[in-house]
Amino acid sequence: MVTVNYEDLSTALEFVSSGMPTEHRAYISIDTGAIHWVSDSTDIEDEAPEDLEESDRYIAVPSRADLGLGRPLAIQFTEERIPDAYEAVRQFFARPGAYSRFKDLLAAHGQLDAWYAFEAEYTERALLEWCEAQEIKTVRDGKS
Repeated sequence: MVTVNYEDLSTALEFVSSGMPTEHRAYISIDTGAIHWVSDSTDIEDEAPEDLEESDRYIAVPSRADLGLGRPLAIQFTEERIPDAYEAVRQFFARPGAYSRFKDLLAAHGQLDAWYAFEAEYTERALLEWCEAQEIKTVRDGKS
């Protein structure tokens, strides 16, 4: 079982989730636990191994979408916290710019801070479940 620093993994998740799909990628070495960063649009000073994307010695870090943390999570939050806005939020996510409209709606209902806490909790839970499925142990500041 490989061990990875949770904060580094969380940062890698955000990196992979930014930009266009597959524009940014990160891989965990199952031998060392090192995270290697790759981008098609940004110069990164990571000395990534050449076989990173072909070798079975690396695990690709998922994106937020891979973990179901995008639209489904926003809709779940709306169902739980602002059920009267459910249909509006569902329609937001049928068009580009959904998150901006979603966050404006949350702010208007005084739920923006609650959303951030909800999102952080579910993100951590989903990432840790993914780690368990991949047989990756996480540590925080050197502690399990």
